[in-house]
Amino acid sequence: MGNKPESTFINMVLRLFVIVSVAGLALGLVYSQTFDVIQAAKKAKLEAAISEVVPAFDTLITYQVMPSTGKDSITFYNAYSKNKLIGTAIATYTDKGFSGRIKLMIGFDTMGVIINTAVLDHKETPGLGDKMDKSKGDWPSQFKGKDPKTFVLKVTKDKGSVDAITAATISSRAFCDATLRAYDALISEKEGGKHE
Repeated sequence: MGNKPESTFINMVLRLFVIVSVAGLALGLVYSQTFDVIQAAKKAKLEAAISEVVPAFDTLITYQVMPSTGKDSITFYNAYSKNKLIGTAIATYTDKGFSGRIKLMIGFDTMGVIINTAVLDHKETPGLGDKMDKSKGDWPSQFKGKDPKTFVLKVTKDKGSVDAITAATISSRAFCDATLRAYDALISEKEGGKHE
């Protein structure tokens, strides 16, 4: 039989250090190999969302705006066709979701009417709050063609115009909050706000 190495504190620490180092190097290698792929997938998802919420465009001008509510900036994508503004896609967010932050893309025409919506990211409950995503149901269609001047971006339970998702009022309120944040920022920009 071979001699079993003595289990001393130093031996255990050295072995643990080697194991952690090898695992860390492996994770770093996997991350570096997949980083570009993940970034390309995120970019493709963002581009698809912009195309989904505004009409076909040939030029896109991007800038950041700090909304009057919220702690992070939102991104404007002004869409132009033949040098004429045809719509604005706004990447917005809310921290009022049932399971945390929800990110949306909201498209507005030049008059501020909602063209369409798209969900960029959420962690809402499957079968309930995730119905805000078009792939899970048609709930978001009630926002299409609505003018937030007259269509109150709150759920009916809060004296608004939006029918909440059944058993997911918190998620519905969050969707409305993110949409209202985008609309308020759009109006502020039209009234002469300065962007970064």
